[in-house]
Amino acid sequence: MASSRYKDKDAGVVLSFNGQWISWTHTVVAYAAFLSALIIGCALHYHKIVKNEWYGYPDEWFPSVSATIGDRYPERSIFMIFIAITSGPRFALVGLWYLLTAKPGRVLPKAIAISGVIRTLTCGGWTYITSTDDHDWHDILMILYIVFTIPWTTGCIALSPPNAKAIKYRKWIAGSFFGTLVPLVYFFIQHKVHRVAGAYTVYAFFEWALILFDVAFDAVTALDFDTFEVVVKDVKGASKGANASSVPAAVLEKEKEKATAGVYSAGFNLGPALDIAADVYHGFVFWSTLTSLGLVIWYFPLWHMGISGYEAFVMATISPVLLGIRPLRSLIVNNQRLFHVLSLAGLLAYKVHDPVYRLFTVGFGVFMGCLAWAATWSSDSVHPSRLESRVIAWLAGLLMSSIAKFAWYTNNPIWPVMHAENGGWNGTGLVLAILAVLRFTRKAPLNSWGVSQQKNGSSLLSAIGIGGLFFAIHSLLSDTSTMILWVWGGFPVRGPVSNVHAYYTIAAMTGGLLIGVFRPGMITNWTAYGVACVGAAMLTLYEQWFGYYGALILTTYLMAIAVPMISKAAKKNPAVTFGVGFLFYNLLVLFHVWVVAYAFVPGGPYVREHTDWIMLTTMLTIGAGVFDLVSGQANHKYAASTDRRSSPLGHRKYHVGILGLLNILFLVANFLRFPSYDYKPYHAEDRLFTAGIWTIHFSLDNDMWSSEYRMRDLIKELEVDVIGLLESDLQRIIMGNRDTTQFLAEDLGMYVDYGPGPNKHTWGAALLSKFPILNSTHHLLPSPVGELAPAIHATLDVYGSLVDVFVFHSGQEEDPEDRRLQSEYLAKLMGSIPADRPALLLSYLVTKPLEGNYNTYVSDISGMHDVDYTDWDRWCEYILYKNLLRTGYARVSRSTITDTELQVAKFIVPKDDADKGRILAASKEQRDRRVEEQQVPDGWRFPALFRGEGVRGHHYHVFDEPRYYFYF
Repeated sequence: MASSRYKDKDAGVVLSFNGQWISWTHTVVAYAAFLSALIIGCALHYHKIVKNEWYGYPDEWFPSVSATIGDRYPERSIFMIFIAITSGPRFALVGLWYLLTAKPGRVLPKAIAISGVIRTLTCGGWTYITSTDDHDWHDILMILYIVFTIPWTTGCIALSPPNAKAIKYRKWIAGSFFGTLVPLVYFFIQHKVHRVAGAYTVYAFFEWALILFDVAFDAVTALDFDTFEVVVKDVKGASKGANASSVPAAVLEKEKEKATAGVYSAGFNLGPALDIAADVYHGFVFWSTLTSLGLVIWYFPLWHMGISGYEAFVMATISPVLLGIRPLRSLIVNNQRLFHVLSLAGLLAYKVHDPVYRLFTVGFGVFMGCLAWAATWSSDSVHPSRLESRVIAWLAGLLMSSIAKFAWYTNNPIWPVMHAENGGWNGTGLVLAILAVLRFTRKAPLNSWGVSQQKNGSSLLSAIGIGGLFFAIHSLLSDTSTMILWVWGGFPVRGPVSNVHAYYTIAAMTGGLLIGVFRPGMITNWTAYGVACVGAAMLTLYEQWFGYYGALILTTYLMAIAVPMISKAAKKNPAVTFGVGFLFYNLLVLFHVWVVAYAFVPGGPYVREHTDWIMLTTMLTIGAGVFDLVSGQANHKYAASTDRRSSPLGHRKYHVGILGLLNILFLVANFLRFPSYDYKPYHAEDRLFTAGIWTIHFSLDNDMWSSEYRMRDLIKELEVDVIGLLESDLQRIIMGNRDTTQFLAEDLGMYVDYGPGPNKHTWGAALLSKFPILNSTHHLLPSPVGELAPAIHATLDVYGSLVDVFVFHSGQEEDPEDRRLQSEYLAKLMGSIPADRPALLLSYLVTKPLEGNYNTYVSDISGMHDVDYTDWDRWCEYILYKNLLRTGYARVSRSTITDTELQVAKFIVPKDDADKGRILAASKEQRDRRVEEQQVPDGWRFPALFRGEGVRGHHYHVFDEPRYYFYF
């Protein structure tokens, strides 16, 4: 500590020192804590701290931060002593920074100080609660620390005093810190998911780099704190706004605004922030209602097995055509609040229990929502800033909807198919929606006639572009897993997976939206459109990462082009641009359904299996909108008006802030959903597993509620280890762009193969397994006339033995030739595996027992046996097996979950060659000899829970009780 040269001026000062010593003390002690633990740990326990759950030395040769500071004595104790010493300077640093930056009437310094305190507390949390003590809380506190580092870092840059050197260092260190997060996550996934040897060592280097950058960022305060003398005396006047830098203050302020994307410029006001938050939430409500419409419509053709008539409600979106009638346009524009409030009927629909009236209610909400938003855009088109704010909010609402669906496992918590029993937050969502819509509509319309005076360009071309754009963002971006499942190719994992890599889609959506707002000139040209077309082709034609890279290119473009395209359309006749635009959107939606539902719709055979045609049509329609944008001088006028710095565009900083908050919320949900991959079967001690087959009817129950929770409960209570799910592909607009397998797999602790993706034109087949899936291939069986028959062939590691599992859905009853060809294909496929390898078929065969194609599936070619050939009551679901010891079989009623029961069977995997020999040598009479339940061990028995009347409508039926068979 240095004695102050000002001590003689104030006799009351006993001891004083310069404020920069607080920064240096914090820096030195913090580095000492980590580096001393690293040195001591490597010296005493090197081989132990470099070892992880998969590998040790020499594959892994550098320890992670967590292993270094938390696993061994004495390094752990020495680290904690230094960290305890660090806490004093750390809190003092936060306090001095607040004193340095606080100005009368400014809220931002207080907010940054609070984030600094919380960041310090969470730092103590993850350092004192190590991964060895409590892995979950260690990770949670670590994530919170990184989350609060974002406002602390950007806030410190924005509030930085006029010191050019300090600003430069903060920018470079902050950029390095956040840039390090990308490879950090990548190599963690390589280690955790792909189990790559050496990946954890590379991850450890990036983790240590984060520590070094984090401490270095706070060390820069030494360049600012030399203005303080402690006891606190401002010796240079920097805290009063004096400029101590040779660089002009205006230049530094501009540099700080650039570094923080203008988020913190021009102060912070609660009122505008609440306005923007309300706008974005109202946009979220619109997308929640729109994406639910197809889902509630789908319920009816699903149960009618064909056109029901209720499909006409898809046309509810064309309501903006009413704006073409002048008196109605004036009425709607001048009473926007009424129409926006009426659009909330879609959220209230969950209270309507009759499916027909629930559909009517949702359709009414969509009708009013499309009409109200079109009127709002048209009315606000005379004010570029206000129009841009509305458009951004609408698109940010789409982003929020996708994030909410990710957090709720692809269901939206305020959909009308959700309620409290299956995870819905309908009541909360409705209350927030009412508050949001009242604030959203509190400003008077700017143009009471609702039509701008701009005449350049073609309204029809704009409408075609709007239709293609709306369809593209709805069909591809309303759920983060949609395009990932387009490129899914099975195991081993060679591409993105939904619960690990979905953030890349969110990041692309966010980046695209920001480009559309801040740099529209980058995308309103034919070059950008051409790049987007290449991305669309990559997504359509390729699998794995290469296809997904195309998806990210297309995502970025769609979100970027949406801002200028909607803004341009709002300046024209809204009845054409949005009314006719939604008509084109509806035609694409129907086209999108026809390619897979071709067997049930008029004209279906002409478009069967042509997702490529849909993508081509979508990009051509978007191209029409681009042509309208770039034609003549329209694009240049738009770009100039958008980029004009004098325009009052203060809303942008609030939108950027909300986008950042939404991204943080997604990352938190992403962390909470990160798979553990430590799944355990129910009866490992007996080498027994329970297998099941269930046709889940697209996860909508008989009363139009989403049925994942009810399915989860039955599968868990039956202790099913391996299950095939059929009619499971929900990744279309008409089905809500959902994925039931994500929730079931993560909640039940199972590996999952989604099966052929949504661009393969099937109704879906999926496999969930408690056992690792070593390899899987997807098959589309011969279907010259009827619907495509999907199949999965997977090889599982079951108690150290390879077991092949086939999941299959055959064609429909009306196409006998299809089913014959499919039976021959599958029999050959099942017979192609090694002769002594155990195998299992979980299937939907559409045949009677012992008749017709049954004798192809159960044949010498396939080598498969029926789980119980005496079960005469089957028509669709069958379980076949070979080289396994079957011990039990049961049929469990569905209640109102679906239209098909759940069939389950129990098997034991042979443990050695002797067991295999006895099983192979067993005669048909031996295999099929039934025994009483008392003759099998307790662990082999089915749960007694479902005897008699069972629970929740589930009980053993047909046989009234499970059947048990001969065993060795």
